[in-house]
Amino acid sequence: MAVYEDLHGYFLEDLKVGMTEIYAKTITEADIVMYAGISGDTNPVHLNAEFAEKTIFKERIAHGMLSAGLLSTVFGTKLPGPGAIYMNQNLNFKAPVCIGDTVTARVTLREINGKRVTFDCACTIGETVVLDGEATLMVSRRS
Repeated sequence: MAVYEDLHGYFLEDLKVGMTEIYAKTITEADIVMYAGISGDTNPVHLNAEFAEKTIFKERIAHGMLSAGLLSTVFGTKLPGPGAIYMNQNLNFKAPVCIGDTVTARVTLREINGKRVTFDCACTIGETVVLDGEATLMVSRRS
């Protein structure tokens, strides 16, 4: 039991509405190529500069789900942290992310309803919101 509690993130009893955590990452060429390989999403807007320059973005952009994955990083490692289970995620994609952009994923605990907790989520580049939404996670109680 000690290992479980040592590795576990927040338990339900530790959470309070308003708690916030962030994770920031600068998106690299390697991130985009690896995400394409893992996901199978080889849309040329992500991988082909000649193709991308003819789009509304004028350059290659990162996969939207790559930025969304940074929210999962916060949930799985910081708040609520290890042991939490993703139940639901709504996302609104608002702006592109390009190679070299630093994306900050922020989650804020909005509601606690039994073992389910709801977070407001956003990813930003500076002051620009690139995606927002909400997520519901299940968090265990102390045994």
